Amino acid sequence: MKFKGLIILFIVMIFSVKLKAQDPAAPVFPKPGKADTIRVASTNDNGVMIPWMQLQEVSIYAARIWKSPAEQAAFNRLRYNVLKVMPYALFAKRRYEQLEQDIARTPEKKEQKQLVKQCDKEIKDMFNREIKELTITQGQILTKLIDREVGRTTYDIVKQTKGGFAAFSYQIVARVVGHNLKSTYDPREDRDIESIIRTSGFYQ
Repeated sequence: MKFKGLIILFIVMIFSVKLKAQDPAAPVFPKPGKADTIRVASTNDNGVMIPWMQLQEVSIYAARIWKSPAEQAAFNRLRYNVLKVMPYALFAKRRYEQLEQDIARTPEKKEQKQLVKQCDKEIKDMFNREIKELTITQGQILTKLIDREVGRTTYDIVKQTKGGFAAFSYQIVARVVGHNLKSTYDPREDRDIESIIRTSGFYQ
């Protein structure tokens, strides 16, 4: 019996050695340098760990050649107007995203209405303080930028938060003074605005 037990033990040892021999080798990591202090992701490429990190998108623009001084002056005016209203569009984006998050966490309809009312008050306060001083052109650009940042038109936002009648009423008033709350943003049609935004530093 003891001899039989020794044979079984010997077989088990041989089998375990074979399994160990079949195990894949431990991955090889590159030797870090003295200045390598940043942790990065890595991918196992046939046993060799390849470090990598995701880089931010980089846009390269060629120097623009103007056909005339008038064209350059028009672009400079557009740039001034875009930079003037862009902070308001970003504010609307952040405030609207916050409103959606607050509503999602609030099941009570009464409390949701209070959140919408508070958001509406903040927007009105900003309008009375700053936005009412915008020119017609700046207001037109702002409605486009809100669509760009929020992903829906100003008309749709008012309709969702205040109702269809309020959105219709606001649109009538806007049209009288030369605005259109249904204005949408197209990066191809509005390529000059897109170029100004991407080179302005708002997203750095």
